[in-house]
Amino acid sequence: MPASLPHQAYKVNQLQQYEADAAQAIGLNLYQLMERAGTAVFNNIRQYYPSAHRILVIAGKGNNGGDGYIVARLAHQAGINVKVVVDAKREQIQGDALQALKFLEQCSVAIYFDLSTAKKVDFIADYQGELIVDCLFGIGFRGELSPALITLIEAINNKNCLRVAVDVPSGLNADLGVVTPTAVKADLTITLIAYKQGLLTGQAANYVGELVLETLAINTAFAQLQSAECFRQNTDSLPLLRKRLPASHKGSIGMMLAVGGDSTFTGAICLTCEVALRAGAALVSVCCHEYSRNILLSRQPELMVVANCSQTLASTSVLAKVKSVVLGPGLGRGAWSEQLFNTVINLSQAKVIDADALYFLAQQPIFSNNWVLTPHPGEAAALLNCSVAEVELDRFFAVREIAKRYGGICVLKGAGTLISDGTTIWVNTTGNAGMTSGGMGDVLSGIIGALILQTTDLFQAARLGVYIHGRAADIIAKKHGQIGILASDLYPEVQRLINNESSLRG
Repeated sequence: MPASLPHQAYKVNQLQQYEADAAQAIGLNLYQLMERAGTAVFNNIRQYYPSAHRILVIAGKGNNGGDGYIVARLAHQAGINVKVVVDAKREQIQGDALQALKFLEQCSVAIYFDLSTAKKVDFIADYQGELIVDCLFGIGFRGELSPALITLIEAINNKNCLRVAVDVPSGLNADLGVVTPTAVKADLTITLIAYKQGLLTGQAANYVGELVLETLAINTAFAQLQSAECFRQNTDSLPLLRKRLPASHKGSIGMMLAVGGDSTFTGAICLTCEVALRAGAALVSVCCHEYSRNILLSRQPELMVVANCSQTLASTSVLAKVKSVVLGPGLGRGAWSEQLFNTVINLSQAKVIDADALYFLAQQPIFSNNWVLTPHPGEAAALLNCSVAEVELDRFFAVREIAKRYGGICVLKGAGTLISDGTTIWVNTTGNAGMTSGGMGDVLSGIIGALILQTTDLFQAARLGVYIHGRAADIIAKKHGQIGILASDLYPEVQRLINNESSLRG
């Protein structure tokens, strides 16, 4: 397995501009780099799929195809039955890819050039091998697939076998993580030199499969030539909680205030408050609808209820003790809700703004550097006055733009949640499809609100909160499966992770 990996994630143009210089810095030309790439891919195939004795390589006309020719040559030399289908005429192959092809042609490997779409589809359908290696595009893909390529990729996806993508699944935009309209659904993607940011978020989750980075030993040289603005959040890059001193007390840790829980949304504020206690908030006060009060206290007697009228809340002495505020879970959108929003949004304490509070914020935009906004794509679209489709077409722009317009930190939820301060973006690596159940966002807000009391800044609290939230769900999914995970199931795992740094980083 690859060693501990760097955190940087790059755009395609950065890689294209600097990979040759990085290779040269360690004494390699681009063909030697291609040999390293093909060898690394082949070694991963042997490691992950040792029983694959028949392999089909589907290559394009560019350098990604060149990687595939090297994989095919090495497979043949290892005694594996390998065939190659090239989605181009032979005379279209040039440069380093042509050199790799010539070496392959010296072996007795079947290579098929310029087949019609129908013949390629039939070839794939009739193929009896265990593994298809996708070398059609790599990072070179832009725009939309042609009808012929859509048909070819659908044939690859419909084949009942394993699929390995070299660098990027063909059809996936390596910058944005979007697919128009399809891409190769890989079981394993072996990406080269550095992470491409589009592999880490959005629709990419449906196509990348397991992601392995092979740096080809030029990552350090590359990072010296080109800095990144996007980073992959993993176990080696997490912010740390402050250590609690033996003489710590409730006041030194602090109180969180949760505001929400209209009469028909009691569950949301319950989830936020209960997990905040498990995530380390020493005290949690709740401002909620009168109807929700008794339900809250019957579920969690450690909670404290405060005035639920905006005017009374504004004058209560409790506010002087509050160090963080979570505004929005179950807040609703009625007159009571709006009045509370208008009161709480102007408090000086650090805040987490979620759910219905984001609705009101979109209606009356305010700028502050002392909050964390946690929108899902629909809420992000409202904040940016655009469509959900536009948000999902460029999640990186959306998260950065919200932080710039509204201030503070933005957490754009979804597969590969993004966290940004308007300049830097961190992409989270935890979480799974089992989290698509009600209340998960309320739990995340409670975790971040509690961590604000225990970390040194909002960016750290948001990053760590998102990571813990996803990792808790991953632990549960590993034990019981993804289907049926409830938001409240996360409580004990959240508490364990926060108390056990080795579990958090393991």
